[in-house]
Order: sequence, then C-alpha cells, then structure tokens
Amino acid sequence: MTHETDNQIVTRYQQGQSLRSIARDLGLNRHRVSATVRDHLKRREQEGANSPLPAPPQVRGSQLDAFVPQIQQLLARYPHMTATRIHEELRRCGYQGGYTILRERVRQLRADVRRKPVIRFETGPGVQAQMDWAVYELDFAQEGRRRVHLFSYLLSYSRRQYLCFTERQDFEASVQQHIRAFAHLQGLATTCLYDNMKVVVTRWEDEQPIYNTRFLAFATHYGFRPWACRRRHPQTKGKVERPFFYVETNLLNGRTFRSLEHLNEVTRWWLANVADVRVHRTTQKRPVDAHAVEQPYLLPLPAQHYDTAQVVYRVVDAEGCISYGHQQYSVPWRLIGQLVPVCIRETELLVYNGRIEQVARHLLVQGRTGVPQIDPAHRPPDDEREQLVLLRQRFAEVGEVGSRFLEGLLRKQRYGKHQARRVLVLLSGYHRADVVAALERAVRYHAYAHSSLERILNQQATPKAFWQSLSDHQQETLRGLTEADSIDARSSAEYQYLLFPENDSDDPQQKDGREDPPPADPPASGDPEHPPDD
Repeated sequence: MTHETDNQIVTRYQQGQSLRSIARDLGLNRHRVSATVRDHLKRREQEGANSPLPAPPQVRGSQLDAFVPQIQQLLARYPHMTATRIHEELRRCGYQGGYTILRERVRQLRADVRRKPVIRFETGPGVQAQMDWAVYELDFAQEGRRRVHLFSYLLSYSRRQYLCFTERQDFEASVQQHIRAFAHLQGLATTCLYDNMKVVVTRWEDEQPIYNTRFLAFATHYGFRPWACRRRHPQTKGKVERPFFYVETNLLNGRTFRSLEHLNEVTRWWLANVADVRVHRTTQKRPVDAHAVEQPYLLPLPAQHYDTAQVVYRVVDAEGCISYGHQQYSVPWRLIGQLVPVCIRETELLVYNGRIEQVARHLLVQGRTGVPQIDPAHRPPDDEREQLVLLRQRFAEVGEVGSRFLEGLLRKQRYGKHQARRVLVLLSGYHRADVVAALERAVRYHAYAHSSLERILNQQATPKAFWQSLSDHQQETLRGLTEADSIDARSSAEYQYLLFPENDSDDPQQKDGREDPPPADPPASGDPEHPPDD
C-alpha cells in the first residue's frame, strides 16, 4: 500500500498537480506528500537510484554541533563520565539545548569500549584446578521446592571434575567437598583458582587478596596454593564456569529427583557414565583418559584428612532434643534446659555436656526427613518419682523460690512435669537475678504456669546474649582467646635515634639506640612513704 501511494504522489506531481492538491485528493498529510516528492527527486539525482538499499537518514543540524569537540575532549579524559556531568560542563560554556539530544550524542561519541578477547590457555598435568559454586532452585518429589548448592572442582588439564549438591556453601561444607573431590580424583593440583568467596578471600587491600587464614591452614595441610582471580574477571576460570551450563542442559534437564540424596546418587552416575566418557570439545579427549595421564602428576593425599568438624551450641528443649539442620536429635533428658556443645562431623553428630563428656551420638541426617532421631535410652524413666527428684534438684539450684514455684506448678497444673521441663528451657535464656525476680512475682500472685512466667520475663527481663549462656569456664576460655594483653605506649623520644642516627652514641650503657632512664634518687629519711631500711 505504501509503494502504491508513493507512485500516485510522484505521478500526480510530474503531471503538475500541487502538493496541497495531491494531499487533499489522496487524504494524506501534506508533510507526507512533501517528503515523498523530496526523496524521489534526490534518488533521481544520485547514482544507483535503483539500488535496493534504503538511503541513509538525513541528520539535521543543531546547536549541539558546536560543542562536539568539547564533548570529545571530556570523554577522552574521563571515559566513564556520565551524560549528566557533561551537560553540566557544557551549560557553563553556553550550551542552551536539551539534555535528551545531548545524551544521544554522547552515546554516539563515546568510545566503544569492547572487551578484550579472552585468550584461552592450557596448563600442564597437575598444575591447575578450578573450583566454584552454583545455586539452583529444584523441585523434589519428597521434599518440595528448595534451594541447593552445587560444588564443582575441575582439573584444568584433563577436564575431569567432581560435583556434589549440598544444603549450604559455608566454610565447613566447602572444606568437606574439597576433601571428597581430592579422594574422587585421587589427588589434587598444585594450584586452585577461586573467585572472591568469603571462604577463601577475606577482603582485598591495594589490589591484593587477603586470604582467609582458616582456609590457608586447610590448603597448607594438603600442600596446594589457592589463587584468587581478579575481581570482576570471572572469565579467568572459564573452565569451571562453562560446565555449569552442561550440567543444566544435560544432568538437570528432563530428570526428576526424589530428594537431595537421590540427586547426588544420579550425579555420581552421570559423572561416571556421561561426563567422564564423552569427548571434550576443546581437548578432543575423554576426561577419564586424560585424567589417567594427569594422575601421576597430582599431589598425593596426606595420611590424615583435615579435621572439618564444626562445633555449635544448642539449648536442649523440653522434649529432650537439640536442633541442627532442620532435624531433631535426642539427648539425655536430664540435660533439658541446658546449653550443650554439639560437634558436627561429616557423617555423625556428637553431643557433650558441660564437663565436655560425650552424652549422645547420632548419624547425621542429610535432607529434610522431618523424623526426629530418638535414642530410647535418652527418654525419661517410667518411674515418675525419679523424674520428680531430678526436677526438684534443678529448681532448687535457683533457690527456695524455685522449689516453691515447682510445687505450685505440680499442684495446680494437670501436666505439671511437662510444664516444669519447659520452664527449665525458658529460664536458661535469662540472667539469674531476673529469673529469681520473675519466680518471686509468679509465686506472689500464684501464677503457676509456664505461660505466666514467660509473660513476666518478657515484661521485666532481658534475654542473655549467646556468649552469656555459656558456662563460666567457657566464657573465661573465650576471653583468653579474644582479649590481648595491654601494651603501654612508648614515648616518641625513644624513636629519635631512627631519625637522627648520627647522634647515636656508642656508650655501652645504651641498648638498642635508647638510653636507660636515670636511677631514681634515694628516698629521704623523713619521707613517710619510703621509710629507711633498718
């Protein structure tokens, strides 16, 4: 339709009809008719009028053209200068135009800062490995939708890698997965590339990474060197970045998983039967075959693995359980309300009492089963008198008011023993003075209930900080680790010899360039603060 309209406009114009008349007869805007005639005349005058390529658009002049040299100078000196700042500078020089046209012109004049091509380089066998994490939201048949973290460790020469999905990517999980990767690959490379994850790099100072001392200790144990990539340069470890796309399009694509454990089972099968035996597009070798060549060059594993145990503190709830990783683990019921240390190992969970004696051991549950891990030996005895004896002992530790509150609770509440255990858990989170005051108030008003005591504490007490929940011995240990000995400041006169070494004396009385202070005058015989010796 457009070509037919243009043909009618040109034909009528060549027959001598005016532009206004053509616009009126064809029902068009006169500017549309003028533009069509103007373009037709230009094409007839230029060579290649029959070219299928459209004519370039005509750029109209503006007052901004006079300021183009200044814009170019500003961009040459400040490549990342914004259009807003350039507008402010040009306004000072007399520019009266708008901001929008300036912004478009700056976009055209700004140097095209293209990324430099990344030159792929290959390393020798056993020289380098790369490690990274990825995060996915997956739907599990038994556990529903949840977030999982994928750990990947890849040998740069053979391209053989280790993969494992975990619930988190903290320090303990990272170190544990490193150890499993080393065992899976039967060794480790001398250098491993990382991005700036907090597990590896604490911070950057003067364009230099400050490595996490805990991770350095782990790396030293195995004898490899961590190497942090430059910030905002993830392409420097592209060998481990690219396989994540392969995982998404092959391992995770078109498969369903029952649980996190089932996902890792499928991952292990996929690594052995798919990823390791395919022909790699870059090396043109199967990773399993290239790994056979690389394996003799890998660092051997130490006789003892690095201890990755994690220690946390948990309060035993009224049911005699502690919580870790969305799971419940039983402990002896006598510890209800106490803060206990819990040691988390790779496959088991150990619970200790205040004297650091092991009181419980459980297999560590992976995933979210929702089934508490209960040891029948940890349950309260069937003899109710024995239960009452322990409860009376625990409440008597608070004082006479604790015993009075317990007796009132047992007398007034139908399930008094259960509420008493809940009260012990509640009291463990407050200071002793606040606990005594709350119990006295509850006894005064005969408020013998867990809910009543909880309301009183919420109104007139402040819960303990976590470190205050520890025992006195544990707090003393923490203070010894965190509090350094105070060091007195030296006088600046003691450092003058560093600035003026020519004034330094060779007197043997001087030590390290500093003179010993003169001896104090002997005390007068009449000085009351320094009586004379007998």
